[in-house]
Amino acid sequence: MGSFQLEDFAAGWIGGAASVIVGHPLDTVKTRLQAGVNYGNTLSCIRTVYRRESVFGFFKGMSFPLASIAVYNSVVFGVFSNTHRFLSQHHGRESEASRSRTLSDLLLASMVAGVVSVGLGTPVDLIKIRLQMQTQPFREANLGLKPRAVALGVQPIYQGPVHCIATIVRTEGLAGMYRGVGAMLLRDVPGYCLYFIPYVFLNEWITPEACTGPSPCAVWLAGGMAGAISWGTATPMDVVKSRLQADGVYLNKYKGVLDCISQSYQKEGLKVFFRGITVNTVRGFPMSAAMFLGYELSLKAIRGDHTVPSP
Repeated sequence: MGSFQLEDFAAGWIGGAASVIVGHPLDTVKTRLQAGVNYGNTLSCIRTVYRRESVFGFFKGMSFPLASIAVYNSVVFGVFSNTHRFLSQHHGRESEASRSRTLSDLLLASMVAGVVSVGLGTPVDLIKIRLQMQTQPFREANLGLKPRAVALGVQPIYQGPVHCIATIVRTEGLAGMYRGVGAMLLRDVPGYCLYFIPYVFLNEWITPEACTGPSPCAVWLAGGMAGAISWGTATPMDVVKSRLQADGVYLNKYKGVLDCISQSYQKEGLKVFFRGITVNTVRGFPMSAAMFLGYELSLKAIRGDHTVPSP
């Protein structure tokens, strides 16, 4: 086969849809903890959201990620798999048949996927977070800051994803769609290295040498563990990204990544950067397990293989 394969993109799309459905409720909790107010710990946040908004509150902003993150993951997995395959073939290895991976190839492929992901993922995350955050309690103490030219009434500012995009472009310009892009680069480039590399090596470690490929159970376990590792370690920069992207629903508080870090540290101390780490890590397991399992099984079905392939 040639080095470029479209099957990886199709399988990534299916895996991405599966991960959104599984992970969005906890993603909402994570965002509220990181950028919201008066939510306390994880369990308190879950109770508060349920009491105020019922079970539907956990699925706020899901329609846009479901439509877009499937495409986003399609690109991420397609870019990673094809980049890794190209590097393997460039170094004279048969990556399709060999179970050995070099760390340098995986590292470079993960970094490329991370950079590409930011271009697509920043607007997606921005819309998702704005829709998730617009129902949070508004702190009157912040009224000293320059308010945005929007009503501070009880009605949601954004009527849906399309209206949210139109409002951001109208009030902040096209650049407004990439608010938090610096923080997302700092989160996703190392984050994807700690996502794909542990997955590949855990998969190989779990799978017995006699097997020609990993079982669905091995894929599920390796994918879940990789997700927990990646999301847990990415939490500090994820907090900064969430705050930058939530900024602007009512007010503009932060001038950039360093200003957000500085203000957050001065007001809440070092612990603020680990806010949501529990829900991030817990949520990372089922999301990534669903993502990798959906990807691998879809790839197997598309190719008509008898074993589960690896990226």
